Amino acid sequence: MLRGFYTAASGMIAQQRRTEMLTNNLANANTPGFKADQSSVRAFPQLLLDRIGAASIPTEKGLHLPIHSRVGELGTGVYVQEAAPKFMQGDIQQTDRNTDVALVDGNMPVSNENGLKGTVFFTVTNADGELRYTRNGNFTLDGQGFLTTPQGFYVLDEDNNRIQLNSENITIGETGVVMENGQQVARLGIGFAENPYALIKEGNGLFRNEADALGNAYNQEGVAFSTQQGFIESSNVDQSRTMTDMMAAYRSFEANQKVLQAYDRSMEKAVNEIGRIG
Repeated sequence: MLRGFYTAASGMIAQQRRTEMLTNNLANANTPGFKADQSSVRAFPQLLLDRIGAASIPTEKGLHLPIHSRVGELGTGVYVQEAAPKFMQGDIQQTDRNTDVALVDGNMPVSNENGLKGTVFFTVTNADGELRYTRNGNFTLDGQGFLTTPQGFYVLDEDNNRIQLNSENITIGETGVVMENGQQVARLGIGFAENPYALIKEGNGLFRNEADALGNAYNQEGVAFSTQQGFIESSNVDQSRTMTDMMAAYRSFEANQKVLQAYDRSMEKAVNEIGRIG
């Protein structure tokens, strides 16, 4: 009986976490470069149940032989194992702003670890010099003329230096070269992640790599991409699918809740009625 409480409760917790993840995806449906999370729900190890008993053989002294019969497997609940971003590219939207840049994936090598394609990121840094990576190319100039992200992170060039400009009157080519007044001033720093699922998601569209910095995407064999000025990559959240998944998660939560209530009523009867002395 008590095991049933735990099984139903684990299902409710798993669906609650899925709902929170889906809600966050939906809230960022209009965030440029946002990568939707997808969850993996796993079952706890199953138990194999046997019924143990005894058989009596009518002999002079009485003989009792232990016997057991197979009952079957018992599930012990589920849990959300992980929530990993989906790195599929979002739609490219035109903004006509000179400081907006979209990364357009071309040919991407397949990772040897998981068989999935790698991807490229803009390289940015915070005020402390810590490297981060993002697909959000909605850039702007700060008061000192540095190219920055909406969160105030500095956009870096391919040598990991900050990019400082005199005005927004710039041209960014398909190869990431930044031109101002007819002169090349920088080349956008683009990092390539062979296995992007090894990156750690920090929020605000930022990722960090626990190991070394990502390699320069321009020098990676087999990596093809382009940069488009005046465009941004939109979120890859499928709003209709997300709403459908939210409804399914809510109904599953509700079903486990009813099971839990049924167990609670059974326990109430066991305590208040079965043990009552007439």
